Amino acid sequence: MFKPNHSEITSIVAAMSSIGASLTLEHAGVAVGIVTALVTCVVNALYTIRKDLREQRLADKQLRMRQEQD
Repeated sequence: MFKPNHSEITSIVAAMSSIGASLTLEHAGVAVGIVTALVTCVVNALYTIRKDLREQRLADKQLRMRQEQD
């Protein structure tokens, strides 16, 4: 198992902080907007899939009920 030493951890933290320091408020806003759009897209896709499944189950149930009446 990989176990980083002190200098590697310091290097990773320094790299992350330099990336954070280089972001302006505008860049951070754009990044948050992109992440929000992607999350919204995924949630909408999941909702649509579940809605389609619910509607399909309802249609199947209604079809069975009509067939039983005939």
